[in-house]
Amino acid sequence: MNQYIEVRRTYKYRLYRCDKRDVFLHQQINIAGCIWNHALALHKRYYTLTGKYIPLNTLKAHIAHLRMKTLRFSNWKALGSQAVQDVLERLDEAYARFFNHLAKRPPKFKQVKGYSSFTLKQAGYRLLEGNKVRIGSKTYKFIQHRDLQGDIKTLTVKRDRLGRFWLCFSVVEKILEPSPSATSEVAGFDFGLKTFLTDHTGKGYLSPLFYKQELKRIQSLSRRKDKKPDGSNNRRKAARLLARAHIRISDKRRDYHFQLAHDLCDQFDVLVFEDLNLAGMKALWGRKVSDLGFGQFMEIVKDVAWKRGKRMEQISRWERTTGNCSACGHQQSLELHQRTFHCDACGLTLNRDHNAALNIRARALAHTTLEVVSPASAGSLA
Repeated sequence: MNQYIEVRRTYKYRLYRCDKRDVFLHQQINIAGCIWNHALALHKRYYTLTGKYIPLNTLKAHIAHLRMKTLRFSNWKALGSQAVQDVLERLDEAYARFFNHLAKRPPKFKQVKGYSSFTLKQAGYRLLEGNKVRIGSKTYKFIQHRDLQGDIKTLTVKRDRLGRFWLCFSVVEKILEPSPSATSEVAGFDFGLKTFLTDHTGKGYLSPLFYKQELKRIQSLSRRKDKKPDGSNNRRKAARLLARAHIRISDKRRDYHFQLAHDLCDQFDVLVFEDLNLAGMKALWGRKVSDLGFGQFMEIVKDVAWKRGKRMEQISRWERTTGNCSACGHQQSLELHQRTFHCDACGLTLNRDHNAALNIRARALAHTTLEVVSPASAGSLA
Protein backbone atom coordinates (compact mmCIF):
# COMPACT_ATOMS: atom_id res chain seq x y z
CA MET A 1 0.00 0.00 0.00
CA ASN A 2 1.37 3.38 -0.99
CA GLN A 3 2.08 5.71 1.90
CA TYR A 4 2.39 9.49 1.92
CA ILE A 5 5.36 11.09 3.64
CA GLU A 6 6.20 14.71 4.38
CA VAL A 7 9.36 16.08 2.82
CA ARG A 8 11.02 19.49 2.93
CA ARG A 9 11.70 20.90 -0.52
CA THR A 10 12.90 24.17 -1.99
CA TYR A 11 11.41 25.78 -5.09
CA LYS A 12 13.70 28.34 -6.69
CA TYR A 13 12.48 31.04 -9.07
CA ARG A 14 14.23 33.97 -10.67
CA LEU A 15 12.80 37.46 -10.30
CA TYR A 16 12.18 39.61 -13.34
CA ARG A 17 14.56 42.53 -13.37
CA CYS A 18 13.22 45.94 -12.31
CA ASP A 19 15.88 48.51 -11.42
CA LYS A 20 13.60 50.69 -9.28
CA ARG A 21 12.24 47.85 -7.15
CA ASP A 22 15.56 45.94 -7.05
CA VAL A 23 17.08 48.83 -5.08
CA PHE A 24 14.81 47.86 -2.18
CA LEU A 25 16.05 44.25 -2.18
CA HIS A 26 19.68 45.34 -2.43
CA GLN A 27 19.10 47.56 0.59
CA GLN A 28 17.52 44.69 2.55
CA ILE A 29 20.40 42.30 1.88
CA ASN A 30 23.01 44.96 2.63
CA ILE A 31 21.34 45.62 6.01
CA ALA A 32 21.44 41.88 6.74
CA GLY A 33 25.18 41.95 6.03
CA CYS A 34 25.67 44.93 8.36
CA ILE A 35 23.81 43.13 11.16
CA TRP A 36 25.94 40.00 10.64
CA ASN A 37 29.17 42.00 10.95
CA HIS A 38 27.92 43.97 13.95
CA ALA A 39 26.79 40.84 15.81
CA LEU A 40 30.07 39.10 15.02
CA ALA A 41 32.02 42.07 16.38
CA LEU A 42 29.96 41.92 19.58
CA HIS A 43 30.76 38.23 19.96
CA LYS A 44 34.48 38.80 19.51
CA ARG A 45 34.56 41.75 21.91
CA TYR A 46 32.49 39.94 24.54
CA TYR A 47 34.70 36.86 24.33
CA THR A 48 37.85 38.98 24.68
CA LEU A 49 36.49 40.63 27.84
CA THR A 50 34.77 37.68 29.54
CA GLY A 51 35.89 34.52 27.76
CA LYS A 52 32.23 33.61 27.26
CA TYR A 53 29.76 33.37 24.37
CA ILE A 54 26.71 35.62 24.05
CA PRO A 55 23.48 33.54 24.25
CA LEU A 56 21.27 33.77 21.18
CA ASN A 57 18.23 35.23 22.98
CA THR A 58 20.37 37.88 24.66
CA LEU A 59 21.85 38.89 21.32
CA LYS A 60 18.40 39.05 19.70
CA ALA A 61 17.11 41.34 22.44
CA HIS A 62 20.16 43.61 22.15
CA ILE A 63 19.89 43.94 18.36
CA ALA A 64 16.15 44.62 18.65
CA HIS A 65 16.89 47.41 21.14
CA LEU A 66 19.45 48.92 18.76
CA ARG A 67 16.96 48.84 15.87
CA MET A 68 14.10 50.47 17.72
CA LYS A 69 15.77 52.80 20.24
CA THR A 70 19.04 53.95 18.68
CA LEU A 71 19.20 56.64 16.01
CA ARG A 72 22.49 55.34 14.64
CA PHE A 73 20.94 51.99 13.70
CA SER A 74 17.47 53.22 12.79
CA ASN A 75 17.99 52.22 9.15
CA TRP A 76 17.91 48.59 10.30
CA LYS A 77 14.13 48.96 10.65
CA ALA A 78 13.88 48.56 6.88
CA LEU A 79 14.64 44.85 7.37
CA GLY A 80 11.85 42.87 9.01
CA SER A 81 12.31 41.61 12.56
CA GLN A 82 12.07 37.95 11.53
CA ALA A 83 14.76 38.44 8.90
CA VAL A 84 17.00 40.06 11.53
CA GLN A 85 16.45 37.12 13.86
CA ASP A 86 17.32 34.70 11.06
CA VAL A 87 20.66 36.48 10.51
CA LEU A 88 21.50 36.05 14.19
CA GLU A 89 20.41 32.40 14.09
CA ARG A 90 22.73 31.82 11.13
CA LEU A 91 25.60 33.31 13.11
CA ASP A 92 24.74 31.19 16.15
CA GLU A 93 24.62 28.06 13.99
CA ALA A 94 28.00 28.92 12.44
CA TYR A 95 29.55 29.18 15.90
CA ALA A 96 27.89 25.90 16.91
CA ARG A 97 29.43 24.16 13.92
CA PHE A 98 32.84 25.53 14.86
CA PHE A 99 32.53 24.48 18.51
CA ASN A 100 31.41 20.98 17.46
CA HIS A 101 34.46 20.68 15.16
CA LEU A 102 32.28 20.57 12.03
CA ALA A 103 33.94 23.71 10.66
CA LYS A 104 37.65 24.51 10.62
CA ARG A 105 37.27 28.22 11.34
CA PRO A 106 34.88 30.42 13.30
CA PRO A 107 32.55 32.72 11.35
CA LYS A 108 34.25 35.70 9.75
CA PHE A 109 33.32 39.22 8.70
CA LYS A 110 31.75 39.60 5.26
CA GLN A 111 31.69 42.38 2.72
CA VAL A 112 28.26 43.96 2.87
CA LYS A 113 27.94 43.90 -0.92
CA GLY A 114 29.01 40.27 -0.87
CA TYR A 115 26.30 39.18 1.57
CA SER A 116 23.85 37.09 -0.42
CA SER A 117 20.44 36.60 1.20
CA PHE A 118 17.86 37.18 3.90
CA THR A 119 15.01 34.90 5.03
CA LEU A 120 11.40 35.73 5.85
CA LYS A 121 9.30 33.31 7.88
CA GLN A 122 5.63 33.99 8.63
CA ALA A 123 5.62 37.75 7.99
CA GLY A 124 7.12 40.23 5.57
CA TYR A 125 5.87 38.68 2.33
CA ARG A 126 2.69 37.54 0.63
CA LEU A 127 2.30 35.23 -2.36
CA LEU A 128 -0.18 36.74 -4.81
CA GLU A 129 -2.14 35.15 -7.63
CA GLY A 130 -0.17 34.09 -10.65
CA ASN A 131 3.56 34.58 -10.52
CA LYS A 132 3.68 37.60 -8.21
CA VAL A 133 4.88 38.09 -4.66
CA ARG A 134 4.72 41.09 -2.35
CA ILE A 135 7.83 41.74 -0.24
CA GLY A 136 7.38 44.66 2.12
CA SER A 137 5.52 47.30 0.13
CA LYS A 138 6.84 46.21 -3.29
CA THR A 139 5.31 43.71 -5.71
CA TYR A 140 7.62 41.52 -7.78
CA LYS A 141 7.06 39.17 -10.67
CA PHE A 142 9.01 35.92 -10.92
CA ILE A 143 9.58 33.32 -13.63
CA GLN A 144 7.34 30.43 -12.56
CA HIS A 145 8.78 27.58 -14.60
CA ARG A 146 7.03 24.98 -12.43
CA ASP A 147 4.07 24.95 -10.06
CA LEU A 148 4.67 25.76 -6.41
CA GLN A 149 3.23 23.04 -4.19
CA GLY A 150 3.07 22.30 -0.47
CA ASP A 151 2.83 24.55 2.59
CA ILE A 152 5.29 27.44 2.46
CA LYS A 153 7.43 27.72 5.61
CA THR A 154 10.03 30.32 4.65
CA LEU A 155 10.96 32.58 1.77
CA THR A 156 14.62 33.36 1.13
CA VAL A 157 15.55 36.20 -1.20
CA LYS A 158 18.96 35.44 -2.68
CA ARG A 159 21.31 37.70 -4.62
CA ASP A 160 23.92 36.12 -6.88
CA ARG A 161 27.22 37.57 -8.04
CA LEU A 162 25.58 39.15 -11.07
CA GLY A 163 23.14 41.07 -8.90
CA ARG A 164 20.21 38.89 -9.99
CA PHE A 165 17.56 37.97 -7.42
CA TRP A 166 16.07 34.55 -6.76
CA LEU A 167 13.12 33.48 -4.62
CA CYS A 168 13.66 30.26 -2.67
CA PHE A 169 10.41 28.91 -1.19
CA SER A 170 11.02 26.25 1.47
CA VAL A 171 7.88 24.09 1.63
CA VAL A 172 6.60 20.98 3.38
CA GLU A 173 5.05 18.72 0.79
CA LYS A 174 3.24 15.39 1.04
CA ILE A 175 4.37 12.91 -1.61
CA LEU A 176 4.08 9.20 -2.24
CA GLU A 177 6.96 7.37 -0.60
CA PRO A 178 9.32 6.15 -3.34
CA SER A 179 8.94 2.41 -3.69
CA PRO A 180 12.18 0.40 -3.77
CA SER A 181 13.05 -1.38 -6.99
CA ALA A 182 12.07 -5.00 -7.41
CA THR A 183 15.65 -5.97 -8.26
CA SER A 184 18.88 -5.21 -6.47
CA GLU A 185 21.41 -4.62 -9.19
CA VAL A 186 24.39 -3.44 -7.18
CA ALA A 187 27.11 -1.29 -8.73
CA GLY A 188 30.43 -0.16 -7.26
CA PHE A 189 32.08 3.06 -8.40
CA ASP A 190 35.58 4.44 -7.98
CA PHE A 191 36.42 8.12 -8.42
CA GLY A 192 39.59 9.11 -10.22
CA LEU A 193 41.41 12.16 -11.49
CA LYS A 194 41.96 10.78 -14.98
CA THR A 195 38.60 9.01 -15.31
CA PHE A 196 35.92 10.76 -13.30
CA LEU A 197 34.04 7.55 -12.48
CA THR A 198 34.70 3.85 -13.15
CA ASP A 199 32.08 1.20 -12.37
CA HIS A 200 32.58 -2.47 -11.47
CA THR A 201 32.12 -3.55 -15.10
CA GLY A 202 35.11 -1.44 -16.15
CA LYS A 203 33.06 1.25 -17.88
CA GLY A 204 34.49 4.73 -17.44
CA TYR A 205 32.63 8.04 -17.22
CA LEU A 206 34.72 11.06 -18.18
CA SER A 207 34.21 14.57 -16.89
CA PRO A 208 34.30 17.42 -19.44
CA LEU A 209 36.37 19.56 -16.99
CA PHE A 210 34.33 22.67 -17.66
CA TYR A 211 36.65 25.03 -15.78
CA LYS A 212 39.69 23.81 -17.71
CA GLN A 213 37.84 24.38 -20.99
CA GLU A 214 37.17 28.01 -20.06
CA LEU A 215 40.46 28.65 -18.23
CA LYS A 216 41.97 30.93 -20.88
CA ARG A 217 38.81 33.02 -21.01
CA ILE A 218 38.68 33.24 -17.20
CA GLN A 219 42.32 34.36 -17.08
CA SER A 220 41.71 36.95 -19.79
CA LEU A 221 38.65 38.37 -18.02
CA SER A 222 40.51 38.42 -14.71
CA ARG A 223 43.44 40.36 -16.19
CA ARG A 224 41.03 42.77 -17.87
CA LYS A 225 39.32 43.45 -14.53
CA ASP A 226 42.61 43.96 -12.68
CA LYS A 227 43.70 46.62 -15.17
CA LYS A 228 40.66 48.80 -14.47
CA PRO A 229 40.88 51.47 -11.75
CA ASP A 230 39.33 50.56 -8.40
CA GLY A 231 35.81 51.85 -7.96
CA SER A 232 35.31 52.66 -11.64
CA ASN A 233 32.31 51.63 -13.71
CA ASN A 234 34.59 49.80 -16.13
CA ARG A 235 35.94 47.65 -13.29
CA ARG A 236 32.41 46.81 -12.18
CA LYS A 237 31.49 45.83 -15.73
CA ALA A 238 34.60 43.66 -16.03
CA ALA A 239 33.85 42.01 -12.67
CA ARG A 240 30.33 41.29 -13.87
CA LEU A 241 31.63 39.57 -17.02
CA LEU A 242 34.00 37.47 -14.91
CA ALA A 243 31.21 36.47 -12.51
CA ARG A 244 28.97 35.54 -15.44
CA ALA A 245 31.67 33.23 -16.81
CA HIS A 246 32.09 31.49 -13.43
CA ILE A 247 28.32 31.03 -13.04
CA ARG A 248 28.07 29.55 -16.52
CA ILE A 249 30.80 27.00 -15.68
CA SER A 250 29.04 26.08 -12.44
CA ASP A 251 25.70 25.64 -14.22
CA LYS A 252 27.26 23.38 -16.87
CA ARG A 253 28.93 21.20 -14.25
CA ARG A 254 25.73 20.87 -12.21
CA ASP A 255 23.70 19.97 -15.31
CA TYR A 256 26.25 17.28 -16.25
CA HIS A 257 26.13 15.82 -12.73
CA PHE A 258 22.34 15.58 -12.84
CA GLN A 259 22.39 13.88 -16.23
CA LEU A 260 25.01 11.38 -15.07
CA ALA A 261 23.11 10.68 -11.82
CA HIS A 262 19.92 9.89 -13.75
CA ASP A 263 21.88 7.74 -16.20
CA LEU A 264 23.34 5.67 -13.35
CA CYS A 265 19.94 5.29 -11.69
CA ASP A 266 18.57 4.02 -15.02
CA GLN A 267 21.16 1.24 -15.02
CA PHE A 268 21.48 0.25 -11.35
CA ASP A 269 19.35 -0.06 -8.22
CA VAL A 270 22.05 0.26 -5.55
CA LEU A 271 24.99 2.62 -6.11
CA VAL A 272 28.02 2.22 -3.86
CA PHE A 273 30.76 4.83 -3.60
CA GLU A 274 33.81 5.43 -1.45
CA ASP A 275 33.83 8.29 1.05
CA LEU A 276 36.58 10.68 -0.02
CA ASN A 277 38.81 13.06 1.90
CA LEU A 278 38.12 16.00 -0.40
CA ALA A 279 40.12 18.49 1.68
CA GLY A 280 43.21 16.30 1.43
CA MET A 281 42.70 15.76 -2.29
CA LYS A 282 42.42 19.51 -2.89
CA ALA A 283 45.63 20.07 -0.93
CA LEU A 284 47.44 17.62 -3.23
CA TRP A 285 45.86 18.26 -6.64
CA GLY A 286 44.13 21.61 -6.17
CA ARG A 287 42.09 23.05 -8.99
CA LYS A 288 41.33 19.79 -10.80
CA VAL A 289 39.54 18.31 -7.76
CA SER A 290 37.33 21.38 -7.57
CA ASP A 291 36.69 21.22 -11.31
CA LEU A 292 35.53 17.60 -11.05
CA GLY A 293 33.11 18.46 -8.22
CA PHE A 294 33.09 15.11 -6.40
CA GLY A 295 31.24 16.50 -3.37
CA GLN A 296 28.46 18.12 -5.40
CA PHE A 297 28.02 14.96 -7.46
CA MET A 298 27.58 12.81 -4.34
CA GLU A 299 24.84 15.12 -3.01
CA ILE A 300 23.05 15.04 -6.37
CA VAL A 301 23.25 11.24 -6.62
CA LYS A 302 21.88 10.90 -3.10
CA ASP A 303 18.89 13.10 -3.92
CA VAL A 304 18.16 11.57 -7.34
CA ALA A 305 18.46 8.01 -6.02
CA TRP A 306 16.00 8.67 -3.18
CA LYS A 307 13.43 10.27 -5.48
CA ARG A 308 13.60 7.32 -7.86
CA GLY A 309 13.41 4.62 -5.19
CA LYS A 310 17.06 3.62 -5.57
CA ARG A 311 19.77 3.36 -2.89
CA MET A 312 23.06 5.16 -2.56
CA GLU A 313 25.63 3.89 -0.07
CA GLN A 314 29.16 4.86 0.89
CA ILE A 315 31.89 2.72 2.37
CA SER A 316 34.48 4.09 4.77
CA ARG A 317 37.45 5.97 3.33
CA TRP A 318 39.68 3.72 5.45
CA GLU A 319 38.66 0.58 3.53
CA ARG A 320 41.56 -0.65 1.44
CA THR A 321 40.26 -0.83 -2.12
CA THR A 322 43.06 0.11 -4.51
CA GLY A 323 45.84 -2.17 -3.29
CA ASN A 324 43.68 -5.29 -2.76
CA CYS A 325 43.16 -7.90 -5.44
CA SER A 326 39.46 -8.16 -6.27
CA ALA A 327 39.87 -11.86 -7.16
CA CYS A 328 41.92 -13.38 -4.31
CA GLY A 329 42.14 -10.56 -1.74
CA HIS A 330 45.94 -10.33 -1.81
CA GLN A 331 47.25 -7.00 -0.50
CA GLN A 332 50.12 -5.18 -2.13
CA SER A 333 51.32 -1.61 -2.52
CA LEU A 334 50.44 0.38 -5.62
CA GLU A 335 51.99 3.71 -6.54
CA LEU A 336 49.85 6.51 -7.89
CA HIS A 337 51.53 6.49 -11.30
CA GLN A 338 50.76 2.77 -11.77
CA ARG A 339 47.51 2.70 -13.74
CA THR A 340 47.32 -1.10 -14.03
CA PHE A 341 46.90 -3.49 -11.10
CA HIS A 342 48.79 -6.78 -11.43
CA CYS A 343 48.28 -9.25 -8.58
CA ASP A 344 51.51 -10.91 -7.44
CA ALA A 345 49.54 -13.87 -6.03
CA CYS A 346 46.97 -14.90 -8.67
CA GLY A 347 48.18 -12.92 -11.67
CA LEU A 348 45.00 -10.88 -12.17
CA THR A 349 45.61 -7.83 -14.35
CA LEU A 350 43.08 -5.01 -14.35
CA ASN A 351 42.87 -1.26 -14.65
CA ARG A 352 43.47 0.05 -11.11
CA ASP A 353 40.15 1.95 -11.02
CA HIS A 354 38.23 -1.10 -12.26
CA ASN A 355 39.84 -3.23 -9.55
CA ALA A 356 38.96 -0.62 -6.89
CA ALA A 357 35.34 -0.45 -8.09
CA LEU A 358 35.04 -4.24 -7.76
CA ASN A 359 36.41 -4.02 -4.21
CA ILE A 360 34.00 -1.21 -3.30
CA ARG A 361 31.07 -3.29 -4.53
CA ALA A 362 32.31 -6.37 -2.68
CA ARG A 363 32.66 -4.40 0.59
CA ALA A 364 29.07 -3.19 0.30
CA LEU A 365 27.76 -6.71 -0.35
CA ALA A 366 29.74 -8.03 2.63
CA HIS A 367 28.36 -5.45 5.07
CA THR A 368 24.70 -5.43 3.95
CA THR A 369 21.95 -7.90 3.16
CA LEU A 370 21.88 -6.98 -0.52
CA GLU A 371 21.33 -9.83 -2.93
CA VAL A 372 22.35 -9.67 -6.54
CA VAL A 373 19.49 -10.63 -8.86
CA SER A 374 20.95 -9.75 -12.22
CA PRO A 375 23.15 -12.53 -13.70
CA ALA A 376 25.29 -9.89 -15.39
CA SER A 377 25.98 -8.20 -12.10
CA ALA A 378 26.75 -11.50 -10.36
CA GLY A 379 29.13 -12.51 -13.09
CA SER A 380 31.05 -9.26 -12.89
CA LEU A 381 31.99 -9.78 -9.26
CA ALA A 382 35.42 -11.39 -9.19
